[in-house]
This record gives sequence, structure tokens and C-alpha cells, in this order.
Amino acid sequence: MTNVDPQIFRWLLVLVLVLNLTISGYHRNRARSKETIPRSAESLSLRLFRVALALPALLLMLAFVIYPPWIDWSSLAIPVWSRWFGVLLGLAVAPLNVWVLRSLGKNVSETVLTKESHALVQAGPYRWVRHPLYTSGFLMFGGVSLLAANWLMAALTLCAIVLFSVVVIPREEAELVAKFGDRYAAYRRQSGRLLPRLVPARS
Repeated sequence: MTNVDPQIFRWLLVLVLVLNLTISGYHRNRARSKETIPRSAESLSLRLFRVALALPALLLMLAFVIYPPWIDWSSLAIPVWSRWFGVLLGLAVAPLNVWVLRSLGKNVSETVLTKESHALVQAGPYRWVRHPLYTSGFLMFGGVSLLAANWLMAALTLCAIVLFSVVVIPREEAELVAKFGDRYAAYRRQSGRLLPRLVPARS
């Protein structure tokens, strides 16, 4: 196990990304055929925020796959078993993504805005968690950070969790409250934001 060729992790990162992006793309394309909200409908600040988070992560992953020495300065000395755990985590996200996206159905949106025909989904993982799609994304990038043994990828993942919790999710939930009113408020008290709530919130 200690003599594993490090090159294999480059191909495993590609496998994790291709698998999860294919699942996401398939379900998002199906949802777009019903109703689409263009990215341009969001505020410019929110679109720039997404790019500012996504671009560095994308460049880091591309560098790791194309020529790892470019990012040796951000390498993290961790045991090989933890890199394999990152592979398993990244692959395990795939069935979770299928579950989440199938539960969402036509309600998948590219923005924080709600569709005209938007339904309040409380089935599947949405029974316990309000934003499991974000959770699965964070788990995937956490797994990628481990398999790549890269502290900067891990730092970007942690930053994304914090910033999405502070910037994106509150805006998205404000849209949902505006559309569903007390129904969403009651659902929010019973469910967790990114992880299941252990104790229901008080009214």
C-alpha cells in the first residue's frame, strides 16, 4: 500500500470528477427541459462570488492532473490510507448525488431563485436536510482534497462551506420563504441546513 504509484491518484481524481459531473449534468439537463432560470437572472455579485470560489479549485485540480509539480508547494504530508479514504469518499458521493437529484426532479435550479413551477421537496434526503446537494458537493471536494493530498484544496473547501452558509443559502432560503411562506418556515424548523438536525428548532 505504501508503494502505490502516486500517478494513480491523478486518474482517480479524473474518475471522481467525471462520474459526479456526469450524474449532475444528466439530471440538470432533464430539469432544464421543463423550466430554466438563466444565471443572468441572479445578481452580478452572486455570479462573481461563484466564479471566485470555483475558478481556483478548478485550476488546482487541472494542475494536479496535468502536472502535479506545479502545485507541490501546497502538498500535504498525509498517510496513503487517508488518500484512499478520499477516493472512497469521492466515489461514495455519486450514489448520494443520484438520490438527491432524483428527489429534486424538475426543481433543480442553477440559481438561488425559485422556478414558477417550483415544489417544496421534502422527500428523500430532503426529509432531513434542506440543502443536501451542497452537502454532497462539499463531501466530493473534501474527498478530492484528500486524494490529492493538497492543503489548499482543503482550505478552499472549508471556505466554500462557510461562505455558502453565510452568503448563498440565506438568499436561497429567503426566496423559498417568499414562495412557500409558513410551509417552508415549518420545514426549516424540522430539518438541518447541511446535516440532519438532531433536535427540532423551537418555534
